[in-house]
Amino acid sequence: MEFLYEYGLFVAKAVTLVVAFIVVVSTIVGVASKQKQGKGQLEIVSISEQLKDITNYAKQVLLDKNALKKLAKEQKKEAKAKNKEKGEDANKSRLYVLDFKGSMDANEVEHLREEITAILCVANKEDEVLVRLESGGGVVHGYGLAASQLQRIKEKGLKLTIAVDKVAASGGYMMACVADKLLASQFAYIGSIGVLAQLPNFNKLLKKNDIEFEQHTAGEFKRTLTIFGENNDEGRAKFKEEIEEIHVLFKDFVQSQRPDMNIDKVATGEYWPGIKAKTLGLVDEITTSDDYILSHYPAREIFSVKYSVKKNVAEKLGMSAASVVERVFMKSMSKARHWF
Repeated sequence: MEFLYEYGLFVAKAVTLVVAFIVVVSTIVGVASKQKQGKGQLEIVSISEQLKDITNYAKQVLLDKNALKKLAKEQKKEAKAKNKEKGEDANKSRLYVLDFKGSMDANEVEHLREEITAILCVANKEDEVLVRLESGGGVVHGYGLAASQLQRIKEKGLKLTIAVDKVAASGGYMMACVADKLLASQFAYIGSIGVLAQLPNFNKLLKKNDIEFEQHTAGEFKRTLTIFGENNDEGRAKFKEEIEEIHVLFKDFVQSQRPDMNIDKVATGEYWPGIKAKTLGLVDEITTSDDYILSHYPAREIFSVKYSVKKNVAEKLGMSAASVVERVFMKSMSKARHWF
């Protein structure tokens, strides 16, 4: 009995701590949500200037005294002709560089849409957009929207190049295939054109503990499979049908973007390294984003475009805690939703 008493006391303390933690987190989130959110801002950085600085620094370190004197004279001449160069640079075409590192819920699309809108407001027909893409996929609706954002670039008549240095799988490849030119490093993971949906079922556990579960729906297939209810073959068949329909849509979309590719051969859910992906028609060229950028320097003006939101202290504390809760929720929900 003493053991049970101590165990019960321990459980009570643990529950109290958990409840207290939830209250604190809720309070912080509440305060953060009442305060004005940090305003987003666009950051445009000249990659051309960064490459120029790197080049000059390397020369200063590696060249001997005579070569450095010669370099100094050349730089003085460049400084005198700066105004003229500015006029020439104004006529140069530009390469805009975006970074998209996608999570499971594809929330990064909110920043992507701002970046693309900014570029479309100032870009000329001769300009090009390079997206450095990294994603293993995630929710269907999120990556569908992300792909649509990239299509806006092409619809405006700009060339869209996408570089995959690490991975573009599933929803990530749905985005990547939109490119006019798709690059990949030789060992990047490419493909996974398939759909995944999975969920646990606790119905037997509930029955074992005499716990009843009720679920009421209007519409025959409002809920096909459930986590707590008793599933049946009809629900499973409908669930499978929905997955197959999404897969067909996925395949049709990829085929529309890369019509010369044998879609039936690659839409198996498999993924391949960049070298193999090229032979299958999934990518156009084996190279890295770094080499592609260097190939356009100094002929083009190259800019990095990034949209970011600055958060105040309350938001950082509150939203980070809320983010943890959200990620746990998303992870559990992923078992019951369709994913690329």
